[in-house]
Parts: sequence; structure tokens; C-alpha cells
Amino acid sequence: MPRPQDDSSTEPIQALPAAASAAKFSYMRHSTSTIEPFPTSPSESSLVFRRSNPSAASLYASTLSPPGSRSMSPAGRGSPSRVLSGTVFDIGQNRGLPENVGDDPSEPLNLILKSFVPHVSVYASRDTEALIREKGFQHGLWELLRPFGESVQGKVNIRDSNGVGRIVEDFSIRFTRFGENIERPDALTSGSQQAPAPRSQNGAQERDTGKRSAINDIEAVVERHLSYAEESFLGMPHQSIMTKNGSDPEAASPYYALYLRRLLSGLPISPHETFAHPVACIIAISSRNAAPIEELRRLYSETSQGERRLPSWVDGDYLRYYVLVHDEENDDIARSMGLFEQMKRHLGLHCHLLRLRCSQSVETDDDSIPLPRSDWMSAAEELAEIRRSENDEDFEDPSRYIFESDATAIRTFVREMVTQSIIPTMERHATIWNDQVASRRRGLTGRFMSLSKRWTVFGSTSRSSSSGTNTSKDGYDPSGFYQADTSEAIMRKLADFAFMLRDWRLAHSTYDLLRSDFSEAKAWKYHAAANEMAAISLLLMPQQLTSKSRAETVDQMLESAFYSYNTRCSSPYGATRTLILAQELLRLRGGSSIDDAARWCTRLLESKILGSIGDALLKERLAICYASKSGVGSWSWGSRRRKSAAWSVFAARAWAQQSKFIPAQRCLNEAKRTYETLPHGQGISRFASARETMDSLQRELTEKLEFHSGHDRGMSEDAADGGIDEESEALVDTRSRRASNLARGGTETAPLHNEDTSKDTNEAIDQEGFE
Repeated sequence: MPRPQDDSSTEPIQALPAAASAAKFSYMRHSTSTIEPFPTSPSESSLVFRRSNPSAASLYASTLSPPGSRSMSPAGRGSPSRVLSGTVFDIGQNRGLPENVGDDPSEPLNLILKSFVPHVSVYASRDTEALIREKGFQHGLWELLRPFGESVQGKVNIRDSNGVGRIVEDFSIRFTRFGENIERPDALTSGSQQAPAPRSQNGAQERDTGKRSAINDIEAVVERHLSYAEESFLGMPHQSIMTKNGSDPEAASPYYALYLRRLLSGLPISPHETFAHPVACIIAISSRNAAPIEELRRLYSETSQGERRLPSWVDGDYLRYYVLVHDEENDDIARSMGLFEQMKRHLGLHCHLLRLRCSQSVETDDDSIPLPRSDWMSAAEELAEIRRSENDEDFEDPSRYIFESDATAIRTFVREMVTQSIIPTMERHATIWNDQVASRRRGLTGRFMSLSKRWTVFGSTSRSSSSGTNTSKDGYDPSGFYQADTSEAIMRKLADFAFMLRDWRLAHSTYDLLRSDFSEAKAWKYHAAANEMAAISLLLMPQQLTSKSRAETVDQMLESAFYSYNTRCSSPYGATRTLILAQELLRLRGGSSIDDAARWCTRLLESKILGSIGDALLKERLAICYASKSGVGSWSWGSRRRKSAAWSVFAARAWAQQSKFIPAQRCLNEAKRTYETLPHGQGISRFASARETMDSLQRELTEKLEFHSGHDRGMSEDAADGGIDEESEALVDTRSRRASNLARGGTETAPLHNEDTSKDTNEAIDQEGFE
């Protein structure tokens, strides 16, 4: 496994640290040879710019200098989606997903695979947390371990339900704090009662602000990154010329990747899905503890009962993994080794001795290496740190350093825990649950039991409705959840375990069984989640799917999931996640699946769930989706290049309405290039209305870009007249003051659609020349 400081060179998206305020960067003078126009390719990223303001540039590195993931390029010649794409004229038009397609870190599929992973809670004693804080990690052991779980060292062998092993090279786990981020069940939206959706004066449904908070936080984070890029690059000389002529069609947009990653980060411990339920819990003590065995037993007791115990809908039979943290600088290793042997005798083999130095590592140490920020911090966490950086004028670069010996010890610990404890435990549980619970449901006896259950539920429902009592159905609690020991909860955990172990076939068959159970119980959020993951796991299988099978299975599952999430449960997050993941997987299958992907993408746009940032990003993605479908013959029959160009224009307009002129210009450039490559070479020259729309948009962008370029160039020249020393003081002083003003001028959360962006999508696409 490469050292932590080398991870960014291979990852498609660098670690996304809490960004300092965009306003803390004031416009500075650069030559055109120093920084290329936004967006830049990896070879064009500016080292000089990052050195000029190291704190700000390092915090926004994931979007200012994209690492070069090609899969999200609008029409990249080397894009895997174009290799997989087919047309309606192809014999093998609907291909299955190749088994190694997720190994490419540049693919959104890689983000999907790394988002639904085993979660491991961390619960440490006070002396352990104090030791880790001495190393500079204020949040304790969890903060230290978190980056190492995102890439387990070496290859990992995983067995499926048939006992067939498969080597995985990119396995990961997610470290979480024990007992935090718990989502309480909502009886109104999870159960038989349908949540009424309040309506505004114009008739549009309004969601509860709490249920929109996840989407709002994601939009706010991406908006901060966009604003920083705009302020950084709009002040460049001749920016308008470079933006119009220098954009690379092969370069990826890092903002969609950021949006997707934040959408899949920070999954809460919720009743309707068990991905975030702890698969294991690390119970840690240090060598400083005076009564270590008693402390371990106390910590175990607190995780099993009392106030710290997880809710009743979380299975408490998860793995406990005991860790002894040894202080290499102050404690006796012989005593710690003796204590470790005693732990194994009393507590079993799921133990580890982690040897760390207690002193804090700094950049100037000979054996110090930078600890990468977590790629999978939640949007709320990143947004909170951004706001802290905006309000604190003394905010420093949050980069952390660690001794190389400590990093090696933690990598070894994480790999040993995953390969020897977590994966075998998950495989054993999945086998037991499949044999004892799921197999009975799949057999003939299970079908008769299911049929009798339906009639029993029908009769009991009739009687209960006449008597006016509210009774539980099939183990479903009226409060909005299934108890952890019910067969439905066990099967849902089995399906999630199979999904995290990448046994797509077992996962899909189990999700499919649960769909009818949750529908009969009117557990609508459970029903929506089961349909969502049944469709996702089916699309992840390498087998082919015909148009008929997609219509009969995938389309119905997605429709049920979207309707239940959006209408019955008022959960915009679930509805958004369902359709975005589905369109990505459908796009990778090529052929007519690309049209299905575009249809679901359009459905999400029409639902008006997204804010303005997500709306513009999804329009960009829709253009990429259509561009990935190639045609046949010299005239490219069956391609969707006109539709791709039209959606690029719509995306440019959406960005321009938000004063994001650089991405708007990039989208408009892509539309022009697409029209120029049409076989007849006339593009939209014969469509007066479409041509006028694009010309008008281009004039607006040119005016805005040239205004900002000239304005900021004048400011830089005025600052230069004061001398070098005075200029340096002015820049430093101005950053802190201008930052707060600009930041407070922006939105605290991502804005929702305004009157212009809320126009119906179908009306826009029917414009002359954009059909």
C-alpha cells in the first residue's frame, strides 16, 4: 500500500478537507503561463498558485486541480462509458457491466462501491482519548483511524454465498463514533399513514426543512467550492479568451464528483437500511490504564446496555474488537505484552496491540508524513468546518502529520482486523441468515406462509379498522420500525451484508423478497429502500439486461422507490440518491440503457427536488449521458449528439443564472463543439431561435468574464504601485476582511430554484433547434 502522502496521486478525487472561506483569498496577479483557465487538467494545474496561498489552495485542491478522472468527461475519447456504449442498431446493444469496471478510480461506479461499506464504531476509554489528543488529534482515536479505513492495504479475499472466493483490491471500511449520527424512525412516513405534504401558495409541495437539510448541505458545500474557483480564476488576465478556447473536453468536472461523494457520505444509522449499523465496534484502552481488564468490561457493558446502548432496531450482536494502545515513548513494552496476552485469554482472539508514539509529529520531523483528510466526511461536517474557517480570522491549515512508524502500525492493524475478523464474521452471519431465514422464504413452504400471511393481514386489518385499534402487522412496530430480531430485519441485514461483500446476486434476491413484505405491511420507507437497492444490485450484476427485462424489473423498482421516497415519505435525499445511482449504472451499460438513464435523469429534474447547484450539475450530466451514445455509419445514426448539445446549453444557462460564468462558458463551449462535429457540419445555423439563444448567452458570458478580468487586473495594478513590501501587507490584511464580506454575501445553504430555473424542463427542450 502506498504511503498516505501518495494516495492523492492515484485517487480520482483528492481528500476533500474542510474548506477555508473562499473569501479568505483575494485576487492576486499571475501570468497566463502560471495558471491555465478553469477547469484545468492535472498537467495544467498550477503549482505556483498553490504556493502563493498554500492554505486556501490545499483546502480546495480537489476541485481547483482535478486529478484527472476521465469517466465524467463530456465526450472523452478514452472514456470507459464510450467503450461500453452501443446503439439501437447494434446486435449486442445491451451489454452487462464488466466485472472490473469498478476498479477504475475515475468511474462514478467506484464511488458507489466505496460508499456502501462496513461501518466500524470506535469507543475508547478516557486515557486512550487523552493519549491520542497529545498527538494533535482533538477528536481522539476515531479521527486518527478514519483515513486509514478508506483504503485497506493489499488484496482482500471475499467469499460469496456459494463459497467462491474473489480478490478485491480496493476494499474499505468506514470508522464512525459509537452512538452518533442516529436517525430516529418517523411513524408518519415509515408506517401505514401517509405523510401529508404541505403546499405553498403556488401549489408546489414544500418539504420539511429537516428532511431537506442533507440536500441543502451538499449544495452549500459544492457552492463554496465553485465560489472559490470563480474568485480565484476570474481575476486572471485575458481570462475570457482562455476560458473560451482553452477548456479541455477530456477534463472531468470535479464538482459533480464532489456532489456525488457528499451525497453518499455520512450515512446515518437509520431503521430502514443497515449499511451504517455497526458491523464491529473497536473497544480501546491504553497502556496508561491502571485497571485495564475491568475497564474493557465496563466499556463492553456500556455498548450493550444502559444509556449508550443503540436503539432496539439495531442488532446488538456485532463484533467487539479489543485494542490496547501502547505508548512507545513512556510505557514498558514488556508490561503491555503481558497485558495483551491476558486480554486474549479473557476476551478471545479479536484483539490487537497498537504501538504508537504519544508525541505530536510536525512537518519538520525526518520521519513525518502528511495524514490525508478523509474523503468521506459528511456534507454537514465539511460545511461546519468551512463556516468555522469563515468566522475565525486565525484559522490555520488543518493538515495533520503522523510518524511513519505510526502509519505502518495503523495500516497493519486495519488490515488484520478486516481480513481476520470483520470479513469472516460477516461471511459467517450471511451464511447462517441465508440458511435459516431467507432459504425458507424462497422455498415452497415459505411461499405458502407468505400467502397465508397476506390473508391473515387482510382479515386482521378489516377487524382492527372496525374496532378502531392500531395493531402491529408482521412484526412491524407502529412507531415506524422493525425490531432487530424479526425475520424482515434479519433479511434486510443479510441483503446489506451481501451488498457490502459484493455478492450482488444474493443481495438482489433478498431485496426482492423483502419488497412484497414491506408493501403488505405498508412500511413505506422500508419498501422504498428495498426497491432502491434491488434495482442497484441488479444493475451491478455483470449479466445482460434486455429492454423488456429492464422495463419489467428495473423500471418498476425505481418507480416504486422514487414514489415512496418522494411522495409517501417526503424524503428528497432518498429519491435523489435512487435516481442518480440508477442513471450512472444504466449509462455504463450502453445501448438503449443510455436512453433509460437520461429518462430517469430528466425525471429527477422535473421533480424540482434539487437546488440550483444540483440542477445545473445534473443537466451537465445529462449532456454527458447523451454524448456517450455513439451511432453507426458516417452519419452516426442512433447517436444523441444533438440532445447532448442541447442539454449543454441548458446547463450553461443554469450556471449563468447563478453567476457561475466559468462553468457556464465551459458548457457552452462543449455545445458549440458538439454542433460543429455533426455530419452535415451546419449545426444549428438553420435554426434562428436556437442560434440567437446561444449567441445571446455567449454575449452575456463574454461581457461578464471580460468585466471581471479587467476589474481585477486594475485592482492588482493599483496594489503594485504601493511597493512590494506594502503590497504583501495589504494582501494579507485584505484577505481576512474581504473574506468575511464575500462569504457572508453568499448563501449559507444552497439556494433552491428561482423563477427562471423552475421553468418546466420539457418546455426548454422543445425550443427550436434543440430537439
